[in-house]
Amino acid sequence: MVDQPDVKIKQGATQRVKKPKWLRVKLPTGENYKNVRGLVDKYKLHTICESGHCPNMGECWGAGTATFMILGNICTRSCGFCNVATGRPLSVDWEEPEKVARSVKLMKIKHAVLTSVDRDDLADGGSIIWKETVHAIRRLSPNTTMETLIPDFKGELHNVDRIIEANPEIVSHNIETVRRLTRKVRIQAQFDRSLSVLKYLKEKGIRRTKSGIMLGLGETEEEVLDAMKDLREADVDVLTIGQYLQPTSKHLPVVEFITPEVFDRLKEIGLKMGFIYVESGPLVRSSYHAEKHLV
Repeated sequence: MVDQPDVKIKQGATQRVKKPKWLRVKLPTGENYKNVRGLVDKYKLHTICESGHCPNMGECWGAGTATFMILGNICTRSCGFCNVATGRPLSVDWEEPEKVARSVKLMKIKHAVLTSVDRDDLADGGSIIWKETVHAIRRLSPNTTMETLIPDFKGELHNVDRIIEANPEIVSHNIETVRRLTRKVRIQAQFDRSLSVLKYLKEKGIRRTKSGIMLGLGETEEEVLDAMKDLREADVDVLTIGQYLQPTSKHLPVVEFITPEVFDRLKEIGLKMGFIYVESGPLVRSSYHAEKHLV
């Protein structure tokens, strides 16, 4: 067992807490950012970076990385942390793979991150569109690398197999929180099912797998470290750890704002556990420094 510094993550009250100064976001700058911003505005392109108000948008766009959400914007699940609309999704747009691929080409994206809503209404869980989108990007932008941030597909491995067949450079699936809080935070998801999907991806030949955790929902130090150990046992390579921020008053409240020092120490622990990369900080999101996780 590796040494584990004393990391303080308290459980506290559920009232709204004022944001600390370390969560202030710098305005995006730089020529690469301006170029991408201009293309997005000119061609009315859609990225989750923009619609999700990601605090790292300027840095990522400046590095030639952007995140695209496929399969619509209505999710069949109702996770307590997520601001994506919940309900009955629209019909699948079979032209979407080509549209996304054209956006990637127009934006001259070096590394594309793909994510999606959950589509439990579909027999394939949306995996066919996932596979065709990867293929379309490869055809139009053969030098663009990709990360697919996938749902769990309800643990139906024949649907996960389509992602494996597409063989993106990185496959990511977020556990989002610790085991105890999963039913509260993710509702329709299962902690062990997510772990089994991640383990299956690696066993079937995906070179690099990745997952992410949010802090500040009431988890304890021991629970966070246990979740990190579980991910390593599933042979996950890359871990992101960030601060949960409440999207609206209808979502789960922030129990605590975790200090930058705690995030730094969790990164140290993660690297000692054997993760190849650990991105850990208050403003870290799933796609933060995504292009660096290829090496």
